[in-house]
Amino acid sequence: MEEKQNLNFLEEIIEQGLNEGTYSSILTRFPPEPNGYLHIGHAKSICLNFGLAKKYGGKTNLRFDDTNPVKEDTEYVDSIQQDIRWLGFEWAGVHYASDYFEQLYEWAMVLIKKGLAYVDDQSLEEIRANRGTVTTPGVDSPWRNRSVEENLDLFQRMRNGEFADGEKVLRAKIDMAHPNMQFRDPIMYRILHAEHHRTGNKWCIYPMYDYAHGQSDSIEHITHSICTLEFDIHRPLYDWFIEQLGIWPSHQYEFARLNINYTVMSKRKLLQLVKEHHVSGWDDPRMPTICGLRRRGYTPESIRNFCEDIGVAKRDNVIDYVRLENSLRDHLNKIAPRRMAVIDPVKVVIDNYPQDQEEWLDAINNPENPADGTRKVPFSRELYIERDDFMEVAPKKYFRMAIGQEVRLRYAYFVTAQSVEKDADGNITCIHCTYDPATRGGDAPDGRKVKGTLHWVSAKHAIDAEVRLFDRLFASETPDEVEEGKTFLDNLNPDSLRVVQNAKLEPSLAEARMGVDENGIPQPARFQFERMGYFGTDYDSTPEHLVFNRICTLKDSWKKESKN
Repeated sequence: MEEKQNLNFLEEIIEQGLNEGTYSSILTRFPPEPNGYLHIGHAKSICLNFGLAKKYGGKTNLRFDDTNPVKEDTEYVDSIQQDIRWLGFEWAGVHYASDYFEQLYEWAMVLIKKGLAYVDDQSLEEIRANRGTVTTPGVDSPWRNRSVEENLDLFQRMRNGEFADGEKVLRAKIDMAHPNMQFRDPIMYRILHAEHHRTGNKWCIYPMYDYAHGQSDSIEHITHSICTLEFDIHRPLYDWFIEQLGIWPSHQYEFARLNINYTVMSKRKLLQLVKEHHVSGWDDPRMPTICGLRRRGYTPESIRNFCEDIGVAKRDNVIDYVRLENSLRDHLNKIAPRRMAVIDPVKVVIDNYPQDQEEWLDAINNPENPADGTRKVPFSRELYIERDDFMEVAPKKYFRMAIGQEVRLRYAYFVTAQSVEKDADGNITCIHCTYDPATRGGDAPDGRKVKGTLHWVSAKHAIDAEVRLFDRLFASETPDEVEEGKTFLDNLNPDSLRVVQNAKLEPSLAEARMGVDENGIPQPARFQFERMGYFGTDYDSTPEHLVFNRICTLKDSWKKESKN
Protein backbone atom coordinates (compact mmCIF):
# COMPACT_ATOMS: atom_id res chain seq x y z
CA MET A 1 0.00 0.00 0.00
CA GLU A 2 1.39 3.36 -1.06
CA GLU A 3 2.30 5.57 1.88
CA LYS A 4 0.40 8.85 1.90
CA GLN A 5 2.61 11.86 1.39
CA ASN A 6 2.88 14.22 4.36
CA LEU A 7 1.17 17.51 3.63
CA ASN A 8 1.85 20.89 5.19
CA PHE A 9 -1.12 22.74 6.64
CA LEU A 10 -1.61 24.89 3.53
CA GLU A 11 -1.68 21.82 1.29
CA GLU A 12 -4.28 20.26 3.61
CA ILE A 13 -6.44 23.40 3.34
CA ILE A 14 -6.14 23.46 -0.45
CA GLU A 15 -6.91 19.76 -0.86
CA GLN A 16 -9.92 20.03 1.42
CA GLY A 17 -11.26 22.97 -0.58
CA LEU A 18 -10.75 21.20 -3.90
CA ASN A 19 -12.35 18.00 -2.61
CA GLU A 20 -15.35 19.89 -1.21
CA GLY A 21 -15.78 21.92 -4.38
CA THR A 22 -15.17 25.26 -2.65
CA TYR A 23 -13.19 26.18 -5.78
CA SER A 24 -12.39 24.31 -8.97
CA SER A 25 -8.84 25.62 -9.21
CA ILE A 26 -6.58 27.75 -7.07
CA LEU A 27 -5.12 31.19 -7.72
CA THR A 28 -2.39 32.55 -5.46
CA ARG A 29 -0.48 35.81 -5.65
CA PHE A 30 2.92 37.20 -4.76
CA PRO A 31 2.42 40.86 -3.75
CA PRO A 32 5.75 42.68 -3.15
CA GLU A 33 5.97 46.39 -2.59
CA PRO A 34 8.39 47.80 -5.20
CA ASN A 35 10.41 49.75 -2.63
CA GLY A 36 13.56 47.61 -2.55
CA TYR A 37 15.20 44.43 -3.74
CA LEU A 38 13.89 41.01 -2.81
CA HIS A 39 15.78 38.90 -0.27
CA ILE A 40 15.94 35.24 0.75
CA GLY A 41 12.83 35.70 2.92
CA HIS A 42 10.86 36.69 -0.17
CA ALA A 43 12.27 33.64 -1.94
CA LYS A 44 10.42 31.43 0.52
CA SER A 45 7.15 33.25 -0.20
CA ILE A 46 7.78 33.04 -3.94
CA CYS A 47 8.50 29.31 -3.80
CA LEU A 48 5.46 28.75 -1.61
CA ASN A 49 2.93 30.73 -3.68
CA PHE A 50 4.16 29.61 -7.07
CA GLY A 51 4.93 26.10 -5.86
CA LEU A 52 1.47 25.48 -4.40
CA ALA A 53 -0.23 26.75 -7.53
CA LYS A 54 1.96 24.55 -9.72
CA LYS A 55 1.37 21.46 -7.56
CA TYR A 56 -2.41 21.81 -7.73
CA GLY A 57 -2.69 22.91 -11.36
CA GLY A 58 -3.42 26.53 -10.49
CA LYS A 59 -1.82 29.87 -11.29
CA THR A 60 -0.08 32.72 -9.49
CA ASN A 61 -0.41 36.44 -10.08
CA LEU A 62 2.43 38.87 -9.57
CA ARG A 63 0.89 41.98 -8.04
CA PHE A 64 2.90 45.02 -7.05
CA ASP A 65 1.59 46.69 -3.91
CA ASP A 66 2.43 50.16 -5.21
CA THR A 67 0.43 52.33 -2.81
CA ASN A 68 3.30 54.48 -1.50
CA PRO A 69 4.76 56.64 -4.29
CA VAL A 70 7.39 58.14 -2.00
CA LYS A 71 9.39 54.88 -1.74
CA GLU A 72 8.59 53.03 -4.96
CA ASP A 73 10.38 52.92 -8.29
CA THR A 74 10.35 51.04 -11.61
CA GLU A 75 13.93 49.94 -10.84
CA TYR A 76 12.52 47.71 -8.11
CA VAL A 77 9.68 46.50 -10.34
CA ASP A 78 12.20 45.33 -12.94
CA SER A 79 14.49 43.68 -10.40
CA ILE A 80 11.60 41.81 -8.76
CA GLN A 81 10.47 40.36 -12.08
CA GLN A 82 14.03 39.31 -12.87
CA ASP A 83 14.43 37.61 -9.49
CA ILE A 84 11.20 35.63 -9.84
CA ARG A 85 12.13 34.43 -13.31
CA TRP A 86 15.65 33.53 -12.18
CA LEU A 87 14.16 31.39 -9.41
CA GLY A 88 12.33 29.46 -12.12
CA PHE A 89 8.77 30.77 -11.92
CA GLU A 90 6.40 32.54 -14.30
CA TRP A 91 3.29 34.45 -13.31
CA ALA A 92 -0.17 34.24 -14.86
CA GLY A 93 -0.37 38.02 -15.08
CA VAL A 94 1.33 41.17 -13.82
CA HIS A 95 -0.96 43.41 -11.81
CA TYR A 96 -0.57 46.54 -9.72
CA ALA A 97 -2.60 47.84 -6.80
CA SER A 98 -2.58 51.08 -8.78
CA ASP A 99 -4.63 49.27 -11.46
CA TYR A 100 -7.45 49.28 -8.94
CA PHE A 101 -7.20 52.83 -7.55
CA GLU A 102 -10.46 53.92 -9.16
CA GLN A 103 -12.35 50.84 -7.95
CA LEU A 104 -10.88 51.18 -4.45
CA TYR A 105 -11.97 54.81 -4.38
CA GLU A 106 -15.51 53.88 -5.44
CA TRP A 107 -15.67 51.20 -2.73
CA ALA A 108 -14.48 53.74 -0.17
CA MET A 109 -17.40 55.94 -1.24
CA VAL A 110 -19.72 52.95 -0.69
CA LEU A 111 -18.46 52.56 2.87
CA ILE A 112 -18.93 56.29 3.52
CA LYS A 113 -22.51 56.05 2.27
CA LYS A 114 -23.12 53.10 4.58
CA GLY A 115 -21.85 55.16 7.51
CA LEU A 116 -18.78 52.92 7.83
CA ALA A 117 -16.07 55.46 6.96
CA TYR A 118 -15.38 59.11 7.79
CA VAL A 119 -12.88 61.88 7.15
CA ASP A 120 -10.75 62.70 10.18
CA ASP A 121 -8.90 65.99 10.68
CA GLN A 122 -6.66 64.68 13.46
CA SER A 123 -2.92 64.44 12.85
CA LEU A 124 -1.29 61.01 12.80
CA GLU A 125 0.19 61.76 16.22
CA GLU A 126 -3.25 62.53 17.63
CA ILE A 127 -4.72 59.41 16.06
CA ARG A 128 -2.00 57.26 17.61
CA ALA A 129 -2.42 58.92 21.01
CA ASN A 130 -6.20 58.41 20.96
CA ARG A 131 -6.02 54.79 19.81
CA GLY A 132 -5.71 53.45 23.35
CA THR A 133 -3.84 50.33 24.40
CA VAL A 134 -4.59 46.64 24.57
CA THR A 135 -6.02 47.23 28.06
CA THR A 136 -7.68 50.63 27.56
CA PRO A 137 -10.19 51.63 24.88
CA GLY A 138 -9.44 54.34 22.36
CA VAL A 139 -11.03 57.78 22.23
CA ASP A 140 -13.48 58.69 19.48
CA SER A 141 -12.31 61.29 17.03
CA PRO A 142 -14.11 64.65 17.31
CA TRP A 143 -14.97 64.20 13.61
CA ARG A 144 -16.20 60.62 13.90
CA ASN A 145 -19.87 61.57 13.59
CA ARG A 146 -19.68 63.80 10.56
CA SER A 147 -22.65 63.37 8.25
CA VAL A 148 -22.45 61.12 5.22
CA GLU A 149 -22.84 64.15 2.98
CA GLU A 150 -19.97 66.02 4.60
CA ASN A 151 -17.71 62.95 4.44
CA LEU A 152 -18.49 62.41 0.77
CA ASP A 153 -17.71 66.04 0.03
CA LEU A 154 -14.47 66.06 2.01
CA PHE A 155 -13.26 62.78 0.53
CA GLN A 156 -13.93 64.09 -2.98
CA ARG A 157 -12.00 67.25 -2.14
CA MET A 158 -9.14 65.13 -0.74
CA ARG A 159 -8.96 63.43 -4.12
CA ASN A 160 -9.07 66.79 -5.90
CA GLY A 161 -5.96 67.94 -4.06
CA GLU A 162 -7.53 70.68 -1.93
CA PHE A 163 -5.73 69.63 1.25
CA ALA A 164 -2.09 69.32 2.26
CA ASP A 165 -0.28 66.10 3.16
CA GLY A 166 -1.40 64.90 6.58
CA GLU A 167 -4.24 67.41 6.82
CA LYS A 168 -6.94 64.76 6.60
CA VAL A 169 -7.31 60.98 6.40
CA LEU A 170 -10.18 58.63 5.67
CA ARG A 171 -10.84 56.11 8.44
CA ALA A 172 -13.09 53.08 8.68
CA LYS A 173 -15.77 53.55 11.36
CA ILE A 174 -15.74 50.34 13.39
CA ASP A 175 -15.13 50.29 17.16
CA MET A 176 -12.64 52.37 19.17
CA ALA A 177 -12.97 49.92 22.06
CA HIS A 178 -12.41 46.74 20.03
CA PRO A 179 -9.95 44.28 21.66
CA ASN A 180 -8.22 43.87 18.29
CA MET A 181 -6.37 47.15 17.85
CA GLN A 182 -6.65 46.83 14.06
CA PHE A 183 -10.39 47.49 14.37
CA ARG A 184 -10.02 50.84 16.13
CA ASP A 185 -11.04 52.93 13.13
CA PRO A 186 -8.09 52.05 10.89
CA ILE A 187 -6.88 54.57 8.33
CA MET A 188 -8.00 53.73 4.81
CA TYR A 189 -6.54 56.67 2.85
CA ARG A 190 -3.87 59.30 3.42
CA ILE A 191 -2.90 62.36 1.37
CA LEU A 192 0.45 62.18 -0.46
CA HIS A 193 1.29 64.81 -3.05
CA ALA A 194 3.98 62.74 -4.76
CA GLU A 195 4.49 61.47 -8.29
CA HIS A 196 3.65 57.79 -8.68
CA HIS A 197 5.86 55.59 -10.84
CA ARG A 198 2.85 54.52 -12.94
CA THR A 199 -0.02 56.97 -12.42
CA GLY A 200 2.11 60.12 -12.29
CA ASN A 201 0.23 62.95 -10.56
CA LYS A 202 -3.25 61.63 -11.24
CA TRP A 203 -3.77 60.73 -7.58
CA CYS A 204 -2.83 62.53 -4.39
CA ILE A 205 -4.67 60.14 -2.05
CA TYR A 206 -3.38 56.60 -1.61
CA PRO A 207 -4.97 53.58 0.06
CA MET A 208 -3.36 51.89 3.05
CA TYR A 209 -2.28 48.24 2.84
CA ASP A 210 -5.08 46.93 5.07
CA TYR A 211 -7.69 48.52 2.85
CA ALA A 212 -6.13 47.85 -0.56
CA HIS A 213 -4.86 44.33 -0.12
CA GLY A 214 -8.00 42.31 0.49
CA GLN A 215 -9.94 44.20 -2.14
CA SER A 216 -7.17 43.66 -4.70
CA ASP A 217 -7.28 39.94 -3.89
CA SER A 218 -11.03 40.00 -4.35
CA ILE A 219 -10.83 41.75 -7.73
CA GLU A 220 -8.42 39.08 -8.97
CA HIS A 221 -10.41 36.22 -7.35
CA ILE A 222 -7.40 35.05 -5.36
CA THR A 223 -8.41 31.82 -3.61
CA HIS A 224 -5.50 31.71 -1.15
CA SER A 225 -3.95 34.97 0.00
CA ILE A 226 -0.86 33.64 1.77
CA CYS A 227 0.90 36.04 4.16
CA THR A 228 3.49 35.80 6.92
CA LEU A 229 2.46 35.46 10.55
CA GLU A 230 2.69 39.14 11.46
CA PHE A 231 -0.44 39.66 9.37
CA ASP A 232 -2.60 37.22 11.35
CA ILE A 233 -4.07 40.03 13.49
CA HIS A 234 -4.93 41.84 10.26
CA ARG A 235 -6.98 38.94 8.88
CA PRO A 236 -10.24 39.88 10.67
CA LEU A 237 -10.02 43.38 9.17
CA TYR A 238 -9.25 41.84 5.76
CA ASP A 239 -12.50 39.85 6.09
CA TRP A 240 -14.45 42.84 7.46
CA PHE A 241 -13.84 45.04 4.41
CA ILE A 242 -14.80 42.21 2.03
CA GLU A 243 -17.95 41.43 4.00
CA GLN A 244 -19.09 45.05 4.25
CA LEU A 245 -18.58 45.60 0.53
CA GLY A 246 -20.22 42.29 -0.38
CA ILE A 247 -17.49 41.41 -2.87
CA TRP A 248 -15.82 38.15 -3.92
CA PRO A 249 -14.61 36.41 -0.72
CA SER A 250 -10.86 35.97 -0.93
CA HIS A 251 -9.35 34.55 2.26
CA GLN A 252 -6.01 35.08 3.98
CA TYR A 253 -3.77 32.35 5.43
CA GLU A 254 -0.58 32.88 7.42
CA PHE A 255 2.71 30.98 7.63
CA ALA A 256 5.95 31.55 9.53
CA ARG A 257 8.32 33.96 7.84
CA LEU A 258 11.88 32.91 7.11
CA ASN A 259 14.39 34.00 9.74
CA ILE A 260 18.07 33.04 9.29
CA ASN A 261 20.79 33.57 11.86
CA TYR A 262 23.80 35.81 11.05
CA THR A 263 21.47 37.81 8.78
CA VAL A 264 19.21 40.85 8.76
CA MET A 265 16.27 40.97 6.38
CA SER A 266 14.69 44.29 7.23
CA LYS A 267 14.45 46.33 4.01
CA ARG A 268 15.21 49.43 6.03
CA LYS A 269 18.42 47.94 7.39
CA LEU A 270 19.47 46.51 4.04
CA LEU A 271 18.94 49.96 2.51
CA GLN A 272 21.07 51.46 5.29
CA LEU A 273 23.87 49.01 4.50
CA VAL A 274 23.78 50.13 0.87
CA LYS A 275 23.42 53.88 1.44
CA GLU A 276 26.19 54.00 4.05
CA HIS A 277 28.50 51.92 1.81
CA HIS A 278 28.98 49.05 4.23
CA VAL A 279 28.43 46.93 1.11
CA SER A 280 29.00 47.70 -2.56
CA GLY A 281 25.30 47.66 -3.47
CA TRP A 282 22.10 45.65 -3.37
CA ASP A 283 23.85 42.88 -5.30
CA ASP A 284 26.90 42.72 -3.04
CA PRO A 285 27.59 38.97 -2.72
CA ARG A 286 27.41 39.24 1.08
CA MET A 287 23.84 40.57 0.99
CA PRO A 288 20.85 38.24 1.56
CA THR A 289 19.14 39.78 -1.47
CA ILE A 290 18.28 37.42 -4.30
CA CYS A 291 20.43 39.48 -6.69
CA GLY A 292 23.28 39.31 -4.15
CA LEU A 293 22.93 35.53 -3.82
CA ARG A 294 22.84 35.26 -7.61
CA ARG A 295 26.04 37.29 -7.96
CA ARG A 296 27.66 35.25 -5.18
CA GLY A 297 27.06 32.16 -7.32
CA TYR A 298 24.00 30.57 -5.72
CA THR A 299 21.87 28.47 -8.04
CA PRO A 300 18.10 28.84 -8.23
CA GLU A 301 17.81 25.09 -7.66
CA SER A 302 19.68 25.34 -4.36
CA ILE A 303 17.38 28.10 -3.10
CA ARG A 304 14.24 26.22 -4.14
CA ASN A 305 15.58 23.06 -2.46
CA PHE A 306 16.37 25.03 0.68
CA CYS A 307 12.85 26.47 0.84
CA GLU A 308 11.38 23.00 0.38
CA ASP A 309 13.71 21.54 3.02
CA ILE A 310 12.76 24.02 5.76
CA GLY A 311 9.07 23.45 5.06
CA VAL A 312 6.05 25.52 6.03
CA ALA A 313 5.39 26.21 9.69
CA LYS A 314 2.79 28.03 11.75
CA ARG A 315 5.29 29.29 14.31
CA ASP A 316 8.26 31.57 13.80
CA ASN A 317 11.67 29.99 14.22
CA VAL A 318 15.25 30.74 13.22
CA ILE A 319 16.93 28.64 10.53
CA ASP A 320 20.66 27.99 10.72
CA TYR A 321 22.59 29.66 7.90
CA VAL A 322 24.41 26.34 7.44
CA ARG A 323 21.23 24.79 6.00
CA LEU A 324 21.18 27.36 3.20
CA GLU A 325 24.85 26.79 2.42
CA ASN A 326 24.49 23.00 2.60
CA SER A 327 21.69 23.13 0.06
CA LEU A 328 24.04 25.08 -2.19
CA ARG A 329 26.92 22.65 -1.62
CA ASP A 330 24.72 19.67 -2.43
CA HIS A 331 23.80 21.16 -5.80
CA LEU A 332 27.22 22.55 -6.72
CA ASN A 333 28.86 19.23 -5.87
CA LYS A 334 26.77 17.66 -8.63
CA ILE A 335 27.18 20.31 -11.32
CA ALA A 336 30.43 22.24 -10.73
CA PRO A 337 33.43 21.21 -12.85
CA ARG A 338 36.63 20.67 -10.85
CA ARG A 339 39.60 22.90 -11.48
CA MET A 340 42.90 23.61 -9.73
CA ALA A 341 43.63 27.08 -8.41
CA VAL A 342 46.16 28.34 -5.90
CA ILE A 343 44.89 31.26 -3.87
CA ASP A 344 48.01 32.07 -1.83
CA PRO A 345 50.86 30.80 -4.00
CA VAL A 346 54.40 29.83 -3.12
CA LYS A 347 56.73 28.50 -5.81
CA VAL A 348 57.90 24.91 -5.92
CA VAL A 349 60.89 23.80 -8.04
CA ILE A 350 61.35 20.08 -8.75
CA ASP A 351 65.11 19.99 -9.07
CA ASN A 352 65.39 16.56 -10.71
CA TYR A 353 62.61 17.19 -13.27
CA PRO A 354 63.97 17.91 -16.76
CA GLN A 355 64.44 21.65 -17.27
CA ASP A 356 62.47 22.10 -20.49
CA GLN A 357 60.02 19.22 -20.16
CA GLU A 358 56.27 19.65 -19.80
CA GLU A 359 53.48 17.11 -19.66
CA TRP A 360 49.74 17.31 -20.11
CA LEU A 361 48.04 15.11 -17.56
CA ASP A 362 44.49 13.77 -17.47
CA ALA A 363 42.34 15.39 -14.77
CA ILE A 364 38.76 14.46 -13.86
CA ASN A 365 36.18 17.17 -14.51
CA ASN A 366 33.61 15.96 -12.01
CA PRO A 367 33.76 12.65 -10.13
CA GLU A 368 30.03 13.01 -9.40
CA ASN A 369 29.29 12.88 -13.12
CA PRO A 370 31.60 10.59 -15.15
CA ALA A 371 29.93 11.81 -18.35
CA ASP A 372 31.75 15.13 -17.88
CA GLY A 373 34.94 13.30 -18.80
CA THR A 374 38.47 14.59 -18.33
CA ARG A 375 40.62 17.55 -19.31
CA LYS A 376 44.34 18.07 -19.80
CA VAL A 377 46.37 20.04 -17.23
CA PRO A 378 49.98 21.04 -17.81
CA PHE A 379 52.80 19.94 -15.51
CA SER A 380 56.31 21.38 -15.49
CA ARG A 381 59.44 21.78 -13.38
CA GLU A 382 58.16 24.90 -11.61
CA LEU A 383 54.80 24.87 -9.86
CA TYR A 384 52.71 26.82 -7.38
CA ILE A 385 51.14 25.30 -4.28
CA GLU A 386 49.21 26.87 -1.41
CA ARG A 387 51.48 28.52 1.14
CA ASP A 388 49.45 26.85 3.89
CA ASP A 389 50.26 23.45 2.41
CA PHE A 390 53.91 23.64 3.49
CA MET A 391 55.64 23.67 6.87
CA GLU A 392 59.37 23.63 7.26
CA VAL A 393 59.10 21.66 10.50
CA ALA A 394 55.89 19.69 10.64
CA PRO A 395 54.13 18.50 13.80
CA LYS A 396 52.83 14.97 14.13
CA LYS A 397 49.84 14.11 11.97
CA TYR A 398 50.68 16.87 9.52
CA PHE A 399 50.31 15.19 6.16
CA ARG A 400 50.97 18.03 3.78
CA MET A 401 54.33 19.10 2.41
CA ALA A 402 57.27 19.36 4.82
CA ILE A 403 61.03 18.89 4.59
CA GLY A 404 61.73 15.19 4.03
CA GLN A 405 58.02 14.27 3.85
CA GLU A 406 56.65 12.69 0.68
CA VAL A 407 53.29 13.91 -0.67
CA ARG A 408 51.25 13.36 -3.81
CA LEU A 409 50.62 16.11 -6.32
CA ARG A 410 47.11 15.50 -7.64
CA TYR A 411 47.09 13.67 -11.00
CA ALA A 412 50.91 13.93 -11.12
CA TYR A 413 53.75 12.54 -9.01
CA PHE A 414 55.03 11.90 -5.51
CA VAL A 415 57.38 14.70 -4.45
CA THR A 416 59.55 15.32 -1.39
CA ALA A 417 60.59 18.77 -0.14
CA GLN A 418 64.36 19.08 0.35
CA SER A 419 65.08 22.74 1.09
CA VAL A 420 63.68 26.29 0.96
CA GLU A 421 64.73 29.76 -0.12
CA LYS A 422 63.77 32.77 1.99
CA ASP A 423 63.79 36.53 1.57
CA ALA A 424 65.44 39.02 3.89
CA ASP A 425 62.41 38.94 6.21
CA GLY A 426 62.50 35.18 6.57
CA ASN A 427 59.51 34.52 4.29
CA ILE A 428 59.71 31.39 2.15
CA THR A 429 59.96 32.31 -1.52
CA CYS A 430 60.69 28.89 -3.03
CA ILE A 431 60.52 25.22 -2.01
CA HIS A 432 62.95 22.83 -3.66
CA CYS A 433 61.71 19.28 -4.13
CA THR A 434 62.59 16.04 -5.84
CA TYR A 435 60.10 13.75 -7.57
CA ASP A 436 59.75 10.05 -8.27
CA PRO A 437 59.21 9.59 -12.06
CA ALA A 438 57.72 6.14 -11.44
CA THR A 439 54.70 7.62 -9.66
CA ARG A 440 53.17 9.36 -12.68
CA GLY A 441 49.40 9.49 -12.26
CA GLY A 442 49.66 9.59 -8.47
CA ASP A 443 50.43 5.97 -7.53
CA ALA A 444 53.67 4.22 -6.66
CA PRO A 445 54.43 0.91 -8.45
CA ASP A 446 55.97 -0.48 -5.26
CA GLY A 447 52.70 0.09 -3.41
CA ARG A 448 53.95 2.70 -0.97
CA LYS A 449 51.33 5.13 0.28
CA VAL A 450 51.30 8.80 1.13
CA LYS A 451 48.65 10.50 3.21
CA GLY A 452 48.83 13.98 1.75
CA THR A 453 47.51 15.02 -1.69
CA LEU A 454 48.00 18.62 -2.79
CA HIS A 455 46.58 20.64 -5.64
CA TRP A 456 48.99 22.73 -7.73
CA VAL A 457 49.32 24.85 -10.84
CA SER A 458 52.13 24.85 -13.39
CA ALA A 459 53.97 28.17 -13.03
CA LYS A 460 54.77 28.34 -16.74
CA HIS A 461 51.10 27.94 -17.72
CA ALA A 462 49.33 29.62 -14.80
CA ILE A 463 46.95 32.49 -15.38
CA ASP A 464 46.47 35.30 -12.88
CA ALA A 465 43.13 36.16 -11.32
CA GLU A 466 41.56 38.27 -8.62
CA VAL A 467 39.75 36.16 -6.06
CA ARG A 468 37.25 37.61 -3.62
CA LEU A 469 36.88 35.54 -0.48
CA PHE A 470 33.46 36.28 0.96
CA ASP A 471 32.26 35.26 4.39
CA ARG A 472 29.20 36.05 6.48
CA LEU A 473 28.36 39.73 6.64
CA PHE A 474 27.67 39.61 10.38
CA ALA A 475 29.82 38.08 13.09
CA SER A 476 26.90 37.73 15.50
CA GLU A 477 24.32 34.97 15.25
CA THR A 478 21.66 37.56 16.19
CA PRO A 479 22.77 40.84 14.55
CA ASP A 480 19.66 42.70 15.69
CA GLU A 481 20.34 42.02 19.35
CA VAL A 482 22.69 44.76 20.54
CA GLU A 483 23.68 46.45 23.77
CA GLU A 484 22.27 49.85 24.63
CA GLY A 485 23.92 52.57 22.59
CA LYS A 486 24.88 50.22 19.76
CA THR A 487 23.23 49.23 16.48
CA PHE A 488 23.18 46.17 14.27
CA LEU A 489 26.10 47.74 12.38
CA ASP A 490 28.33 47.03 15.38
CA ASN A 491 27.87 43.33 14.60
CA LEU A 492 29.31 43.56 11.08
CA ASN A 493 32.02 40.99 10.40
CA PRO A 494 35.28 42.86 9.63
CA ASP A 495 36.54 39.78 7.76
CA SER A 496 33.51 39.36 5.50
CA LEU A 497 35.61 40.14 2.41
CA ARG A 498 39.26 39.50 1.60
CA VAL A 499 40.55 40.26 -1.88
CA VAL A 500 43.46 38.26 -3.32
CA GLN A 501 45.07 39.83 -6.38
CA ASN A 502 47.69 37.22 -7.34
CA ALA A 503 45.87 33.90 -7.38
CA LYS A 504 47.27 31.37 -9.87
CA LEU A 505 44.83 29.28 -11.90
CA GLU A 506 45.15 26.37 -14.29
CA PRO A 507 44.99 27.62 -17.91
CA SER A 508 41.58 26.10 -18.74
CA LEU A 509 40.01 28.76 -16.50
CA ALA A 510 41.12 31.46 -18.94
CA GLU A 511 37.95 30.65 -20.86
CA ALA A 512 35.64 31.12 -17.85
CA ARG A 513 32.99 33.67 -18.74
CA MET A 514 29.79 35.09 -17.35
CA GLY A 515 26.82 33.54 -19.10
CA VAL A 516 23.09 34.18 -19.28
CA ASP A 517 20.12 31.92 -18.58
CA GLU A 518 17.10 31.42 -20.82
CA ASN A 519 15.69 34.75 -19.60
CA GLY A 520 18.85 36.67 -20.40
CA ILE A 521 19.78 36.98 -16.70
CA PRO A 522 23.55 36.99 -15.97
CA GLN A 523 24.84 33.67 -14.67
CA PRO A 524 28.34 33.06 -13.29
CA ALA A 525 30.43 30.16 -14.49
CA ARG A 526 30.74 27.98 -11.37
CA PHE A 527 33.61 25.68 -10.45
CA GLN A 528 34.96 23.72 -7.56
CA PHE A 529 38.52 24.83 -6.95
CA GLU A 530 39.84 21.55 -5.61
CA ARG A 531 40.33 21.58 -1.83
CA MET A 532 39.51 25.31 -1.72
CA GLY A 533 35.76 25.62 -2.20
CA TYR A 534 33.23 26.64 -4.84
CA PHE A 535 33.93 29.72 -6.93
CA GLY A 536 32.15 31.63 -9.68
CA THR A 537 32.96 34.39 -12.12
CA ASP A 538 31.94 37.86 -10.98
CA TYR A 539 30.21 40.56 -13.04
CA ASP A 540 33.49 42.52 -12.93
CA SER A 541 35.37 39.69 -14.63
CA THR A 542 36.81 40.32 -18.10
CA PRO A 543 39.06 38.21 -20.36
CA GLU A 544 41.92 40.55 -19.44
CA HIS A 545 41.19 40.54 -15.70
CA LEU A 546 39.47 37.44 -14.35
CA VAL A 547 37.56 37.87 -11.10
CA PHE A 548 36.19 34.94 -9.10
CA ASN A 549 33.95 35.01 -6.04
CA ARG A 550 34.11 32.32 -3.41
CA ILE A 551 30.54 31.03 -3.36
CA CYS A 552 31.07 28.85 -0.30
CA THR A 553 33.67 26.62 1.28
CA LEU A 554 33.65 22.85 0.74
CA LYS A 555 32.25 22.37 4.21
CA ASP A 556 31.01 24.61 6.99
CA SER A 557 34.04 26.16 8.64
CA TRP A 558 32.33 28.98 10.52
CA LYS A 559 33.49 29.31 14.11
CA LYS A 560 30.64 30.22 16.39
CA GLU A 561 31.23 32.85 19.02
CA SER A 562 32.56 31.43 22.27
CA LYS A 563 29.95 31.28 25.00
CA ASN A 564 32.04 32.76 27.76
